[in-house]
Amino acid sequence: MRSRPSRLLLGAAALALLASAVTVTAASATARPHTFKVKYLTLAMPAPYKPAPPAGATDDYHCSLINPKVTTSSFIVSSNFNPGDLNSTEVHHAILFLIPPSWAAAAQKADNGGTCFGETILPNQSLGLPGSKPLSGQPTWLTAWAPGHNKNVFPSGTGMLFPKGSLVVLQIHYNTLAGDLPIASSLTLGTVPLAAKLKPLSLDLYPAPPDVPCLAAWNPSSTPLCDRANALKYLAQRFGQQAVNFVNGLEIICGRNPSNPPAGDTTSCTWTNHRRARVVAIGAHMHLTGVDFSLTLNPGTSRQKVLLNVKNFNFDFQRGYSVKPWLQITPGEKLRVSCTYNPAIHDVNPQLRQAPRRFVTWGAGSSDEMCLGLIFTVAG
Repeated sequence: MRSRPSRLLLGAAALALLASAVTVTAASATARPHTFKVKYLTLAMPAPYKPAPPAGATDDYHCSLINPKVTTSSFIVSSNFNPGDLNSTEVHHAILFLIPPSWAAAAQKADNGGTCFGETILPNQSLGLPGSKPLSGQPTWLTAWAPGHNKNVFPSGTGMLFPKGSLVVLQIHYNTLAGDLPIASSLTLGTVPLAAKLKPLSLDLYPAPPDVPCLAAWNPSSTPLCDRANALKYLAQRFGQQAVNFVNGLEIICGRNPSNPPAGDTTSCTWTNHRRARVVAIGAHMHLTGVDFSLTLNPGTSRQKVLLNVKNFNFDFQRGYSVKPWLQITPGEKLRVSCTYNPAIHDVNPQLRQAPRRFVTWGAGSSDEMCLGLIFTVAG
């Protein structure tokens, strides 16, 4: 059964995941901690929100545009998300997006106080490829929450830049298969001044496309949504055609035929790093049928190194891993993300049993799946 999620925070993205340590051999050293007093800023929703998914869907991505009235630039060094009522389980994840001053007008124009599916918040915003130079001046992830963490503290000597005059967007994913009570959430950020001279953190997202077929015991030939094409139509009904476009684009990037990708309980994708950096933390994200996750540097070569190998992944207790000492990566090196799923969980999980059996692809819903590695780096 799915337990009530504990309060957690992932620093800087979907989805910052920093909790337990993983030993990685590397030559570079970590930075010294700052000595400045931490100031705390709490961002709260203006009122409790009752999830209201689109017709035929059970997931609601709701965005609140917030002006934190920050008059001095700073570094974020910690974050603590409070999903709200302890008896409520409908919060699947939360992401806080930084809206730089140059994008403030666009954010205010786009703000409808409502649905906001996707990993980019504003029209005409782009996602950079993993390991590329961060997009200058673009909205970015500041922090993210998912079940399993408590207060999140960034690695010693690092922080997320928080420019003065910025707006923020708090995106919360509600899953009404788990509940639909009105809920008010809040997020507290710990900040220090730029004089702390911390190393700015960057986040890269490394996805792979799930293509998980129906179990033979489900009699796929007589179950329409066990056909992948029908499952993608169902995805579009719930989240719009852009969700299908993302699936197809990801298949192409990962070297697959989007019309007929390899199906199975395991998926992987190999990405190329495009900049010199040091890895300081790693995270993993899947949904309710995810069971195993791995992230490998330079797979299949004499320099192969398994950076993360998560067995028995548990959605309710997602964890993050700090890298000590920091690991140097250089342009041209490869990173492979791999995920394994157990579709039989559908019939025993109280939430998934309410959703139709189907061919499962990448999707924004709790009953869809994801395969996502998160790598936090500093320059160098």
